[in-house]
Amino acid sequence: MRAIVQRAYGGPADVLEFGEVDRPEPGEDGVLLRVHASSVNPADWLRTVGRPYVLRPVFGLPRPKPPIPGKDVAGTVEAVGPGATRLRPGDEVYGELPGGAYAEYVVAAETALARKPTNLDFAEAAAVPLAGLTALRGIRDAGAVRAGHRVLVNGASGGVGTFAVQIARSLGAHVTGVCGTRNLDLVRSIGADEAVDYTREDFTRGERSYDVILDLVGNHPLKAYRRVLRADGVYVAASGEPGGAVLGPLPYLLGVMVSSLRRRPRMTVLAAKPDPDDLAALTRLIEDGHVAPVVDRVHPLDRAAGALADQGAGHRRGKTVLTVTPTAHPS
Repeated sequence: MRAIVQRAYGGPADVLEFGEVDRPEPGEDGVLLRVHASSVNPADWLRTVGRPYVLRPVFGLPRPKPPIPGKDVAGTVEAVGPGATRLRPGDEVYGELPGGAYAEYVVAAETALARKPTNLDFAEAAAVPLAGLTALRGIRDAGAVRAGHRVLVNGASGGVGTFAVQIARSLGAHVTGVCGTRNLDLVRSIGADEAVDYTREDFTRGERSYDVILDLVGNHPLKAYRRVLRADGVYVAASGEPGGAVLGPLPYLLGVMVSSLRRRPRMTVLAAKPDPDDLAALTRLIEDGHVAPVVDRVHPLDRAAGALADQGAGHRRGKTVLTVTPTAHPS
């Protein structure tokens, strides 16, 4: 099968190869997927360049494991192991994997997959899992957002942010999205009640206060966030300033964890992991028309290195998708 293979850490153009590798086979309770599409996430770029360095033992030494990148997947079940009980060949599914999705075939745990939303094609569905699940847990779980809450999403035009704005709106919240000038109309179009241009206004110095802040950027001191949080509010950090190559955002996130020892306002670091029930909840939101992925660019699989380099440059708008087979965009 054709796949993107990473042999070392470094710039995407230097370490990613598009070539032939052996097709995997499902284990006892595994599922073999024919991949129609995947997508690009900040986590995929970090894995490629091996940053922060302190996490390389987690990624794999001296090269990442598995050697094929890609977490998001949308495709068709090709075969199942004898212990698989939920899925059958021909089922259209999507999900978040540890890696391996930048290929024509991938083996996945059955529990990592859910049925693809019927109103999305494969390319659109591939944009959902990692970003959508992160947003769902940040808004619904960590933030405990409910009707009437005032919610601010810092980084509202990115992959996670576009989902977070829509999920918060579906829960009845008043949503403020922070983004750059060129993305103000986009953020309003997906449901934000207010859009703040961070190049012209610092929301941490404004007069408004919020019940929940979902921070996807980490570009302000924690005391600045506290200033605009209500006394019983929640600050949820899903990222932090990139920081140095050695430690990356870890010092910032550690600071959030230390601050979480204070009772009010509550500050927490978002910990997300794939869950089929959460993915099924996203499917319902999508099929009910409350949430839709924002796909900015679509590239063929052999342009994965360029797509990852663009991701690393920052300021992405929505999601970038990699199509693997012609059926990713059905006619």
